[in-house]
Amino acid sequence: MTNIQPTHPFGTDISTEDILNEMSQCKSWEDKYRLVIQMGKKLPNMDETLKEESISVPGCESKVWLTWKICEGVYYFSADSDARIVKGLLAIILAAVEMKSKEDILTFNFENYLEALDLLAHISQSRSNGVRAIINQLKAL
Repeated sequence: MTNIQPTHPFGTDISTEDILNEMSQCKSWEDKYRLVIQMGKKLPNMDETLKEESISVPGCESKVWLTWKICEGVYYFSADSDARIVKGLLAIILAAVEMKSKEDILTFNFENYLEALDLLAHISQSRSNGVRAIINQLKAL
């Protein structure tokens, strides 16, 4: 993958703990939905050149672009989507994998993380399948 990666706060300034804390303060699913969309707004739009180099994510109905680079055994990701909610879900996933080693990514318990966020029960089956497809792609890197 390319060396040109836009920076984002996920995995650095915004961690999984931050996201879990913010989600736990939401009083309703609508509040969580808004928070997911706000998270997505913090992901920069991906340059068209990077989109051309990105891997496809089978199982996602929305367009999803995912690129990465490895530096000293640590992964740095860039992701984008044409759907606001999917872009937010990407941001939440990136918080778990940004600046992590392959072993860290493989051992991270995504199911517990997503269950603690209480997201999958409230999104469509196709989006839930898409989230799992993105996670599977990350584990396959």
